[in-house]
Amino acid sequence: MDNYQRISSALGLIHPITLETGLNAEVWDRNGKRYIDFIGGIGVLNFGHCHPKIVKAIQHQAQKLTHYAFNAAHHQPYVQFMEQLTDFIPVEYPIVGMLTNSGAEATENALKVARTVTGRSGVIAFDGGFHGRTLAAVNLNGKVAPYKGGLGALPGPVYHIPYPSKDNDITSEEAKKALARLFQVEVDIKNISAIIFEPVLGEGGFHVMNADFAHFLQEFCQKNGILIILDEIQSGFGRTGEAFAFKKLGIEPDLLLLGKSIAGGIPLGALIGRAEYMNHPHKGALGGTYSGNPIACAAGLATLDIMRSQIYQENIQHYIETIEAYYSKWKQQNLTPWLGRLTGIGAMRGIELYHPQYGAGTHVLANILTQARNKGLLLMSSGQEKNIIRLLTPLTIEPKVLKEGLDILEQILAETAHQEMMTSV
Repeated sequence: MDNYQRISSALGLIHPITLETGLNAEVWDRNGKRYIDFIGGIGVLNFGHCHPKIVKAIQHQAQKLTHYAFNAAHHQPYVQFMEQLTDFIPVEYPIVGMLTNSGAEATENALKVARTVTGRSGVIAFDGGFHGRTLAAVNLNGKVAPYKGGLGALPGPVYHIPYPSKDNDITSEEAKKALARLFQVEVDIKNISAIIFEPVLGEGGFHVMNADFAHFLQEFCQKNGILIILDEIQSGFGRTGEAFAFKKLGIEPDLLLLGKSIAGGIPLGALIGRAEYMNHPHKGALGGTYSGNPIACAAGLATLDIMRSQIYQENIQHYIETIEAYYSKWKQQNLTPWLGRLTGIGAMRGIELYHPQYGAGTHVLANILTQARNKGLLLMSSGQEKNIIRLLTPLTIEPKVLKEGLDILEQILAETAHQEMMTSV
């Protein structure tokens, strides 16, 4: 039995390589081959691999205190990080929060808070959404395979409605009708504790929720005593070009889920919310042994410093402009008949592969992932049909490395399109 056979086969794998080192937007495997990383640890590395400011903060904290459970005794990194994090979140009302080990754990705790505050148990989520793999969180996900198969009854009740976006051609009116039908046919509105959604779908294909529907939801929830849980685990921390995507929708959350890039690659998540809601559960109801580990908090503090810096703001603007310019060029050149929409917003973009005659380019994208890896570029898919290239490149990527990666993708799009058209016809 080799080393890999000792790891559960239930763990999925996009690329059959083993990485050893990384620096900003580049990684090297155990054979020394270099790759440009457009995956970024699935949205964890908005500030790149081994950012020197984050590494220094980790090293410094590791020499002082590696761990203490915050429920047993407080430690300063947790206190400092929560103070700066809550100040950084752009809302007009008092907020408090708790730290978790991951985004999924933040989701689980949000459900606990929503149930405690409202005295209700039902939750409404959206088709295409993704909120984690733990047992309660997985039921919120807006797709069955591969997350729910064989699990039997899941914690709930959870109800799903279509996600309205210009990126998927589902209108706000269609979503409103689905919501109205839900309360006519499926569930009493007085049994719903919360509505949870991503301002921009992550795994669902980088679809941006229609702003008018988001406004409608906020008014609807306020009127009916329902909490809004915004999942910014992937869209937060600069991924869309702003610190948090909810600002682009013009709404504010009752509860906010954070994770992924919150600590530059160190496991950390957070649940932040209105003070009256977050302080409602009984003392001891929230917490966790490793939640808010001192080293993770130190990395989080360094991450906030990076986000506030002028050089970061300039880098992210260049990233956005470059992605949009390349896509526009590909469209003008009719690079490939498979090139569909540029989904998402700001720096959170997806490239759809869709042919007007053959439909979703699922098989095309599968081929692209392999060809790109062979040429030194790591990509991943998204969307219900896995036909959208999900760009999660570090936002700190050097301009020349970004150009190199996009040039590789351009070459493969042109080559693959021709090959696939020949075999499809």
